[in-house]
Amino acid sequence: MRQSKLFTRARREAPADEMARNAQLLIRAGYVHKEMAGVYSYLPLGLRVIEKIKAIVREEMDALGGQEIIMSTLQRKEVWEQTDRWSDEKVDVWFKAKLAAGGEVGFGWSHEEPITDMMTQFISSYRDLPAYVYQFQTKLRNELRAKSGIMRGREFVMKDMYSYTLDEAAHKAFYDSAIAAYLRVFERTGVGDQTFLTFASGGAFTEFSHEFQTLSDAGEDTVYLHREKKLAVNDEVLRDDVLAKLGMKRDELEEVKAVEVGNIFDFGGVKSQQLGLMYKNAAGESVPVHLGSYGIGITRLMGVIVETTADDKGLIWPAAVAPFFVHLVSLGKGSDEITKTAEGVYAELVEVGVEVLYDDRDMSAGQKFAESDLIGIPSRIIVGKDAATTGTFEVVERASGKVEKLSREALLARFSHA
Repeated sequence: MRQSKLFTRARREAPADEMARNAQLLIRAGYVHKEMAGVYSYLPLGLRVIEKIKAIVREEMDALGGQEIIMSTLQRKEVWEQTDRWSDEKVDVWFKAKLAAGGEVGFGWSHEEPITDMMTQFISSYRDLPAYVYQFQTKLRNELRAKSGIMRGREFVMKDMYSYTLDEAAHKAFYDSAIAAYLRVFERTGVGDQTFLTFASGGAFTEFSHEFQTLSDAGEDTVYLHREKKLAVNDEVLRDDVLAKLGMKRDELEEVKAVEVGNIFDFGGVKSQQLGLMYKNAAGESVPVHLGSYGIGITRLMGVIVETTADDKGLIWPAAVAPFFVHLVSLGKGSDEITKTAEGVYAELVEVGVEVLYDDRDMSAGQKFAESDLIGIPSRIIVGKDAATTGTFEVVERASGKVEKLSREALLARFSHA
């Protein structure tokens, strides 16, 4: 991608009404556009980051045996009435609308009910189980507070997975494998060392659940962390019986601020029974299917990565989720030798499969470097006089600030194997 063709551009200031650091940086760097409080559009750079995160999550869900689907955002009132979760008194984040033809629909804030209702068409025998499905869906939640940028949106992208198994034992085996897969996701996206499995309340879902909480001063949750065990307890369930169950003592725990980046729930057979998702076991008895639900906020995770990695100059993307791996910055003007050298290196990098954002704009070096820091691509290659005259290129690592001088051959060798 030539930066001169990128329709978005960096800004000196974020909107005055944007208080969240993650959104301020993403807006200034040209990754997102704010539509209203809690609602953001994702521009080319931002979309590339989202797709990188989704690819990692998809790979881990597929490895668990998950099959990807996509459900509708519009949801039938009747399905949610069957589980007593249509009422605003029971679930306070609904967006609802009247149909012109009569009746009422909801806009999906979660999908346990519609997917389980759909599964009644595909599961009837123990031979049909287990079944694991997941989707990347735009969820809509009527949040009262939407002041944390893309970490708490009224509209956001979520990966939600649902497991349908024979019994508690089969569910537990899959549930544990999902925990391991989630921890791999957070490790691969660059926040693994700050993300902890957390015992929590199930809220509108179940009595208890597990969350994955990433330590951050921007977090809205308070959790109590046992660093040695890599476990935490949300303050909403910080009780003696819970600590005893986990083998923890209160004085071993550290109070920290955190952001929830994922959660998993065990619904047992209750929801399946409510919606008529039953199967015949080997003895011919009708048994409710055991349901598990597993969520990762894709856009929220993007915001958390920003909050945990950015510095005072701008964004710093981990290589696995960066929109481009290399930012090639030409200091040439017009058709001079520096420009010709930069064009040649750009073509060679692209040819060997390196993802390159090429700053070919006619701007000052200082402005280009400042924007490069703001955008946060892992490696910056500077094409200046030395590159044109002696073939020496300066490579700057965004995270560490480390500077190397490489020949053209060494440069191509290094990045072609990245």
